[in-house]
Amino acid sequence: MRNECTLPRRATSQNLDLARVLLVHGDLAPRLALQTILQAGGYSVDVAASPAEARFKLDEGTYELVLTENRFASDVLPYARVKGNRPATAVVSSPSIPDIAPMRSEMSVHTEDIPSLLEDIAERISARARRRYRPLRPATA
Repeated sequence: MRNECTLPRRATSQNLDLARVLLVHGDLAPRLALQTILQAGGYSVDVAASPAEARFKLDEGTYELVLTENRFASDVLPYARVKGNRPATAVVSSPSIPDIAPMRSEMSVHTEDIPSLLEDIAERISARARRRYRPLRPATA
């Protein structure tokens, strides 16, 4: 007879209803740092290292937010915006690249202000939800 230990199962992203974020960044260190920050903030995070990988993931899954770096924004964000679920989109800017013109949905990441980053992300996801799920109008007789 097998002696089985019945410990409580740990929660995983598959059995929790978390907001899903697709993080697209070509550089490993920033990608891992942002992924860690987002996961610590309670988000389910998928990562892509290129626009092609991001498009594949967008075709395969549903995301509430697509977060990308400046150099991939023109490839990834238009593709994300035409998906059926219309995810929120944002660009993570790097302070070391001053000559890139800011985009309408640009966000900066500074490690000393992580709570502000998570607050910005939550606001973008919330704004997306408000746009998608407007209250129904009362029925008229």
